[in-house]
Amino acid sequence: MQIGVNSTVPAQNLLVFQTKRASFKCRKSPLNSLSTESTRKHLSNLEKLLQKTNQTDSDRVTKPLTNGSISIKRKGLLEGLKLWDIKPETKAAEEMSPSHLNRLQRLLSKTMEYSPRNNLGSRWREYHGCNDWSGLLDPLDENLRREVVRYGEFVQAAYHGFHSNPAMPVDEAPLPRHVALPDRSYKVTKSLYATSSVGLPKWVDDMAPNLGWMTQRSSWIGFVAVCDDRREIQRMGRRDIVIALRGTATCLEWTENFRAQLVRIPGSDDSNQRVECGFLSLHETRGAHVPSLAESVVQEVQRLIEMYKGEALSITITGHSLGAALSLLVADEISSCAPHVPPVAVFSFGGPRVGNKSFVQRLNKKNIKVLRIVNNQDLITRVPGVFIGDNNSWAYTHVGTELKVDTKMSPYLKPDADIGCCHDLEAYLHLVDGFLSSNCPFRSNAKRSLVKLVNEQRSNVKQLYTHKALTDDSTLAPLLVGGLAGAIMAPALDFWGFTVAWLTLEAAIQLD
Repeated sequence: MQIGVNSTVPAQNLLVFQTKRASFKCRKSPLNSLSTESTRKHLSNLEKLLQKTNQTDSDRVTKPLTNGSISIKRKGLLEGLKLWDIKPETKAAEEMSPSHLNRLQRLLSKTMEYSPRNNLGSRWREYHGCNDWSGLLDPLDENLRREVVRYGEFVQAAYHGFHSNPAMPVDEAPLPRHVALPDRSYKVTKSLYATSSVGLPKWVDDMAPNLGWMTQRSSWIGFVAVCDDRREIQRMGRRDIVIALRGTATCLEWTENFRAQLVRIPGSDDSNQRVECGFLSLHETRGAHVPSLAESVVQEVQRLIEMYKGEALSITITGHSLGAALSLLVADEISSCAPHVPPVAVFSFGGPRVGNKSFVQRLNKKNIKVLRIVNNQDLITRVPGVFIGDNNSWAYTHVGTELKVDTKMSPYLKPDADIGCCHDLEAYLHLVDGFLSSNCPFRSNAKRSLVKLVNEQRSNVKQLYTHKALTDDSTLAPLLVGGLAGAIMAPALDFWGFTVAWLTLEAAIQLD
């Protein structure tokens, strides 16, 4: 189709210009601009492209337009056609379907979008768990959904902060490290370290001398951050202190997970209050050049409480997997570290059981609120399940209120997704963002981008969506920079650490 324009018009805008020019002449429905033979050809090619199931890299060729002078690469088809400008935006109430190209394009290409950031005001204590989140979970309150996802992203920042620089100095204290927080209204005030009380045998270093940070006893495990933005403080109704903890990463952290016997809590007057030995070890042990996790958290929380004396404060502890387990021990530690400790709440993702029934009663007595986000398909949330003898002091018990999601309810994930995907933190955030209620498990207007989920769990995402992502590689480009290889590796390391530990432990008990 010939048009009277200068040859300097950018190639990527030419087709858009043709479409708009045609619609300007007709002054009718925008769909009239699709009547040209060239545009119909591209729509046909696009339809064939989405229907294919296996496309090799050799198929990614340049397709010429009718005049043979302009080309649009396959990865830019949607950008060239600008179908989202022509077709009206899909309504939220419509059934989710790949045929809604504008929605699929948005989910696969845009940056993170969140549920509305409403003013919590005087209700902040309710969202922080003062009533155990009664009436907010089913259906899931949109404000609570956003808060849960936001705290989960703090844990993702802890994963990335560790894997971007996992090694610890041998002969000196570590330097302060930069952490890229998902919320700019918070600032990091303290780095946290966890140290194992056990060491690997010397023959391990002899046989595998290049393991490096995988065998170090002390490792960076998270951070303390505080909200420092006046507008955000006003919106939330208080100044929030966040403690974020990652999951298992090093060999010695895995080793601690094998130590699943229940032991007494140091300093407790009740001998029946017991927690998992390995978790307690990582919480209490000092390193050669770093304090214990317990000491660091208590000192920093005391400092912040004193600094912001007179203000409305809250303490929110969040973690995934091992971090979820340590969150309960941290909450127990700081709940009595000062005369007037602010309300303490725990948001945990995919956490194992930590202690016995007496430990649960101990947390309840201290008024520590715990919201456990649990994927029904996640193996880690079901362990350890050790029961020895007739005394309840030897039985593991979960603590807090449960928000249950299910991998099978996602329209994007395969119903038979592997156990690694079911424990993955990004999969958790995807499920929380989409969860509406037990009667309608996944909302049609979910906000969270699919890009990171596709990138980390490609084999567990339905083929139609992974294929669409391949047709637009530019959507994945932001994830290939900035050291995200470590963040991708973290969930797999974390999952296998727990799986091997718990399955080996329970198998040994059965053999006995």
